[in-house]
Amino acid sequence: MIEDIPPEEREARLLGARLPAAEVGAFLRRSGSLEDVKAAGTRLSADGRKLGRLCREGRELLARLPARSRRNAREKTAGDAIVHLLAGAAWRFFRAYRGPIYDKLTRGRTRALRIDELAWKAADLLPAVLPTRAELSRESQSLQMDKDGLEIHQGLFFAQLLSEREIGLDLCRAMLRPRAQAHELLPEFQRSGKLDLGAVRLEAKGATGYLYFHHPRYLNAEDDDTLGPMELGCDLILLHPGLRMGVLRGDPIPHPKYEGRRVFSSGINLTRIYQGKQSYLFYLTRDMGFVNKLYRGLDLAYSPGANRGEEPEQTLEKPWLAVVDAFAIGGGCQLLLVMDYVIAESGAYFSLPARKEGIIPGCANLRLPRFMGERLAREAIMFDRSFPVASPEARTLVNEVHARSRLDRAIERCVANALGSGMVSAGGNRKAIRIQTEPLDTFRSYMASYACEQAFCHLSEQLAHNLERHWNAKERAPR
Repeated sequence: MIEDIPPEEREARLLGARLPAAEVGAFLRRSGSLEDVKAAGTRLSADGRKLGRLCREGRELLARLPARSRRNAREKTAGDAIVHLLAGAAWRFFRAYRGPIYDKLTRGRTRALRIDELAWKAADLLPAVLPTRAELSRESQSLQMDKDGLEIHQGLFFAQLLSEREIGLDLCRAMLRPRAQAHELLPEFQRSGKLDLGAVRLEAKGATGYLYFHHPRYLNAEDDDTLGPMELGCDLILLHPGLRMGVLRGDPIPHPKYEGRRVFSSGINLTRIYQGKQSYLFYLTRDMGFVNKLYRGLDLAYSPGANRGEEPEQTLEKPWLAVVDAFAIGGGCQLLLVMDYVIAESGAYFSLPARKEGIIPGCANLRLPRFMGERLAREAIMFDRSFPVASPEARTLVNEVHARSRLDRAIERCVANALGSGMVSAGGNRKAIRIQTEPLDTFRSYMASYACEQAFCHLSEQLAHNLERHWNAKERAPR
């Protein structure tokens, strides 16, 4: 959340940290001059340069302070004030210019750009306002607790794009296109029936595509390294003309505690977050790409800038089954919310430890209340409740529970039953259910709020404290 700092308090907060008075005065005057950016701005280049200069001056002041984790109370107050003053200026600027910026980056909405492509092209268009790859690479050398939040402006930028309905829907649909690499790899997948994508393994068995999570060092956790292969695997199963449904499952883990057992997912990679290596863009790309493709399929009919109004969704989609071995924590649990069927191992559990992590659990806030009701959803998200899969509450997400020795047979029965119906109406039924549960515009509106709030959560001081308190972060070996 952007803090509204009264004008009369700004100078005192900054000077309290003994920052140079002349630099503070210049920074505050420039900040004040940008408060009158109107909602329909017409001076993109000029206002962009002014904001870029303000951002550079603000970061120069931040650089005069000790590293964030070593600041005293007054220095923390000054640092937070600078970050929020910059955020407020950027928020107003993006609100005024989101249309012209999007038009410029997409050449008048004639080319499709994904989230990451937009982020880097916007950084070139607005130097110092949005971070470049090189700037974020340098910042990633710092622990998360020492970052002052270059990525916050990315969150504000995408929140404003998604807040404008026509732009937001266009961006949502652009993210549902298959990756170019999927088209390149599809012939090999069709020929061999197998693909090793590193963090993901694919197998075609009959008319079913199996996507296996393979990130054993981190108990099949998700991070920047796994996201591309996961989305690519999803694309390939959806594009494969001989496959009629998909299955998500974790690969076995060579960990003493699990003795080669399969594990579904331990959620986001907390090691990478604590060490400052995990990107903010992961959150948006994951939920608007990989997860939303599982839920909505591929938009092969997407045309940049085409306003399809209230037309029915024209997506290529297939039903998905998830198999929960051991546990589905955090992001793993979020995946269950977009599955058509879930089979779990006896003794497994799922949870959304967002409170302990200090972040928003993807789209779980949007989707979990539909399954459990709002009261239980609040308990799961805000009060860290776990759900054994055999419990009555868990059965709102889990269809079947079986002993480990019987899981494979249960999967075979489920697949045979689903495929036996011919699958002609599967895509149509999925679309029909979404009409009343989650239209694309509802998803767009949620993601606008999520983009902003998650940026501040990801860069919050509390996140690092939560990891140290609940996860023994200091004891984890550096990567």
